[in-house]
Amino acid sequence: MAEIIQRDGTWAFDGTTVRITPGLHRSVPLFRQTYGEIAVPLEAVTGIVFEPERKRGRLRMRLREGADPLLQATGGRLPDAADPYRLTVDVDRAGVAEYVAEEVRRALLLDQIPKEPTKTYLLPGPPVPVSVRSSDGTVSFDGARVRIDWSETSDRVKRATGPRIIDVGDLVQVEWLPNTSYEDGFLRFVTRETVFAKLPPEKDPYALDLWGSARRDLLTALVATAVTARLPHPSTRPDVAPGVAPADRPQPTASVPARPDHHDVLLRRLRELGELHRDGVLTDEEFARTKAVVLRGF
Repeated sequence: MAEIIQRDGTWAFDGTTVRITPGLHRSVPLFRQTYGEIAVPLEAVTGIVFEPERKRGRLRMRLREGADPLLQATGGRLPDAADPYRLTVDVDRAGVAEYVAEEVRRALLLDQIPKEPTKTYLLPGPPVPVSVRSSDGTVSFDGARVRIDWSETSDRVKRATGPRIIDVGDLVQVEWLPNTSYEDGFLRFVTRETVFAKLPPEKDPYALDLWGSARRDLLTALVATAVTARLPHPSTRPDVAPGVAPADRPQPTASVPARPDHHDVLLRRLRELGELHRDGVLTDEEFARTKAVVLRGF
């Protein structure tokens, strides 16, 4: 057993699995503490390295592309401190960190673990049900359906449509972007009907606009990961190029309806907006602006 215990967390390798346990210290990000322990099978690992620095070092593990739904859902956008595959190491434990890294590298060599992308997820992602309260509302996932309940500060259009319930079978993909001090983030659920009609996150009833506490909103990645783990693996979808992050992928082609169906979707969306306008939910200005966005999306 090769093991290193730090305030940031514990990594233990038994020859077949790297078990990552987040630390309980207040300096450990809420996301890592909430995500909990991760058991990484050796066949999911492509490399590990210890990066020494003057005061502290970093132990970093790289996973094979397509092995982990967390990395697939977040597309490399997790802040470094929230990355569970990064461990801060005190300078006096550098030798132990090097030993752990060397043991994993030796096992990778002996077992001849390939570096090619995987065709299935080798990690399960977070357990369900999972529920997260964000700045724009509460999103929940029970393994079969996503439910979004809007907050009082959500856009009027979203609140007027009521809770949004989406069957996982209707989803094409999940797009996630964290909010930072520079820009808002979002969690968007792309369905076959909405794949060509992307409203701004603040107006999209299939998206959470993340603009509040970055620490709290980061937890929406839990839901994004849980849903991603239950969608078809990227290797089975011809529209997804390897190595392309979810929010940067080209629009799906083979798995979405033909263009005539999109015309029906457009008419339905415009009809819904018209009803909200007639009921007084949308002002003239809001109706005109939202209608223009929908038309541009199609």
